[in-house]
Amino acid sequence: MRARPVCAKEGPVSGKSQGERRTGLLNGFAAYGMWGLVPLFWPLLKPAGAVEILAHRMAWSLVFVGVALAFVRRWAWAGELIRQPRRLALVAVAAAVITVNWGVYIWSVNSGHVVEASLGYFINPLVTIAMGVLLLKERLRPVQWAAVGVGFAAVIVLTVGYGRPPWISLTLAFSFATYGLVKKKVNLGGVESLAAETAIQFLPAVGYLVWLTAQGESTFSAQGPGHAALLAATGVVTALPLVCFGAAAIRVPLSTLGLLQYLAPVFQFLLGVLYFHEAMPAERWAGFALVWLALTLLTADAWRSARRSRAAEFSVPRVEQPASAVVDARVP
Repeated sequence: MRARPVCAKEGPVSGKSQGERRTGLLNGFAAYGMWGLVPLFWPLLKPAGAVEILAHRMAWSLVFVGVALAFVRRWAWAGELIRQPRRLALVAVAAAVITVNWGVYIWSVNSGHVVEASLGYFINPLVTIAMGVLLLKERLRPVQWAAVGVGFAAVIVLTVGYGRPPWISLTLAFSFATYGLVKKKVNLGGVESLAAETAIQFLPAVGYLVWLTAQGESTFSAQGPGHAALLAATGVVTALPLVCFGAAAIRVPLSTLGLLQYLAPVFQFLLGVLYFHEAMPAERWAGFALVWLALTLLTADAWRSARRSRAAEFSVPRVEQPASAVVDARVP
């Protein structure tokens, strides 16, 4: 029989049919498209403030994913998570970090800072790489170092342009990079992870909404049923892109998802400039140009690395062995 080398073993994506990959690609476009167009949604929730919108988002997201999980009857993970205090603590950290990310993003959009918010998700890959070096002691290739350096220069240029550090962008980038790092260690599926995180967020969110109602400052019932429905829809707006992303992640290669991720900040940037008519003086264009240069370097390096890996995979010869031989999977 033929012993296949370990490095040539196919992942879960490689065996998918063309139809499956097309479905995955459509789901990827849908997920990142919805994330990219979400700045159009948050202004519809005014006169609710950012904190009230955030609280509704946390509460209704749990309702939505709870219904989804009840429909598919997938609850075994919850019992396992409760019996693992370390993972549960990491979920609590993820919930706290994503709360900051959501809150700053909602406030920035409704305060006229859509372009600066989009910058946060443009520089997020650079921040993720920097955290990998500082926290995980990862080693970078020369092109990756160059990309990080160009990204740092972009932040300096934008600081000069804004007259202050781009704190919205940096907060969004660092919070989301931290969130990704913690989620990697928790190792839960997308919907399950969102359910666990919003379960932790739920009681504080509902407590705040009850307090807001007692103060007579809640807009949920004061602005009519249409406004209440929009606030309840924050759960769908949060969870539906994640469901589409999960469907894409199991059907298309990670390299494709890596390219699709830039759709969201591109859409947000275009909305900020063309729809919300935010100012873009020359120094901001220069800063964004440097960021895009850094991302181009990263993408090209990742693409070249992936091609080399595939070439090495298919160049490994297969080894003929007699049928009675015992194959050791550790030996390529």
